[in-house]
Amino acid sequence: MLASLVARPSHLLDVELIDKDLDGVALNSSPIELARSISKNQTFGQHTQDMNSPRLLRPLRPLLHAQLTVSTPRTAQIPFLRPTTTQLRTNASIASEPPSSAPSPTPVSKASTPMRKAAKKVVQKKKTAVAKKEENENDGPRMPRSLEALYLKPLRRVAQYGVPSCDLQLRSYSVRNLEFFADFALRAAYYLGLPAYGPVPLPRMTERWTVPKSSFIFKKSQENFERITLRRLIQIRDGHPESVQAWLAFLQKHQYYGVGMKANMWEFSKLDVAKTMDESVAEVSTLLEDKWNHLGHDKDMKGVKDIEEFLATERLKASGGR
Repeated sequence: MLASLVARPSHLLDVELIDKDLDGVALNSSPIELARSISKNQTFGQHTQDMNSPRLLRPLRPLLHAQLTVSTPRTAQIPFLRPTTTQLRTNASIASEPPSSAPSPTPVSKASTPMRKAAKKVVQKKKTAVAKKEENENDGPRMPRSLEALYLKPLRRVAQYGVPSCDLQLRSYSVRNLEFFADFALRAAYYLGLPAYGPVPLPRMTERWTVPKSSFIFKKSQENFERITLRRLIQIRDGHPESVQAWLAFLQKHQYYGVGMKANMWEFSKLDVAKTMDESVAEVSTLLEDKWNHLGHDKDMKGVKDIEEFLATERLKASGGR
């Protein structure tokens, strides 16, 4: 009875009831009793057509809502609503179709979407392209070892005893030039068979000067100058003195611009160092004679008379213009 009453295709319930039509049923009674009392009333149709009849205190649909939510507990509502499958809505049309007739939503897998498929195709194409490039590189001619080594770190040799034989200190105002020449020195040491360690960054040398900006009236305005010297240290261990000298000579020959070098060498010598130093003085003096002769004006001047003659001739040349 309740289902046939509620499922009417009206937007709003136009039914208005009077107190006598309810046959003494209390407002707090259950919705089933209200429906039965309404169905038993014979004058139900007359009241719908009579426009001059007194108004009902409340519409029927909000009344049913209030009775369902207040009077009956939740456990009692479920068996009443399930067999009829009706919906109670205010100011709206009511659909009383069973849930079995409604089409169930089909689950769509994420992988079946077209966007996912397109993304997978793009990834597969990229992988195949990378694999083809690797195959072509492997099949092609290989770079020479000397050229391939330029893109890699410099090779090093391991020292057996760890005895230092040379400390090379590189100085520059530019970091790029310093790092480049340090890498060049390490590669040269490897090919000469010298175990090289470094480059070790040393503390910077910072120098500042305060100078007057100009003279005269602008001398009170001063200007500051700063110079920062960067340093790197490369140490050779277990190196033969001759190979170390050859290494230093090679670096001097191919020295990079803007980079200075300072080397400290250690060599093994005998116990009688003083005698060897005295013997080396005579050899050094003979080597320096030719260089000392170039410092004077005339090679043949050995006494005072020669100096007086030289001065006299110089005066005559200066006065005569010859």
